[in-house]
Amino acid sequence: MVEFVTGLFKAGGPVVYVLAALSVISLLIIAVKLMQFVGVLGGRKRIDLALAQVQARDNRAALGTLKMGSPTERVLAYAIGAVQNRMPQNVLEAEVERRGNAEVEILSRFIRVLEVIALISPLLGLLGTVLGMIQSFQELELAEGAANASILAGGIWQALLTTAIGLVVAIPAAIAASLFSATIERVAHRIETSVGRLYLVVNAPQSP
Repeated sequence: MVEFVTGLFKAGGPVVYVLAALSVISLLIIAVKLMQFVGVLGGRKRIDLALAQVQARDNRAALGTLKMGSPTERVLAYAIGAVQNRMPQNVLEAEVERRGNAEVEILSRFIRVLEVIALISPLLGLLGTVLGMIQSFQELELAEGAANASILAGGIWQALLTTAIGLVVAIPAAIAASLFSATIERVAHRIETSVGRLYLVVNAPQSP
């Protein structure tokens, strides 16, 4: 296995080293984000219960229900506390929006790096292939037609190797970036929906 990997690096040249570094960065980011995203969409039942408690005018119980385990719970808990402290509506809305954006920004960190890796890895692989093909045909020219087909084929497969490695690096990064982005959109939507429900409950006229 070690010899195989060493052979890949030797055959692919400097481009493979760059792609290997990008692969390590990509896998590290994916691992960190997976740990960060655990539970970000959780707490739906707690949120529903907390809003029901707010509707019953029991804000303290609602704050106790929320476990702060997800961005939505954290933003909603702040909003309930602010309502309990009678914060002006316009100030409350602005601060809740700021906190919601901050939560989304934290989740969005390094997603752009994954997107860039997914974009440039195939291009780097293609660059390595083009450079390898140029070298192969230069060797063929220097041999003045004396090179046999097996030598030429060996040079071509080594050149194509970098394109394959580039795709192997790019595909996981692209999939991860897409899934993470979709999850972030769901989190943002859930924050907006939960806070909107809170505003409706708070501003609803009380029954006589």
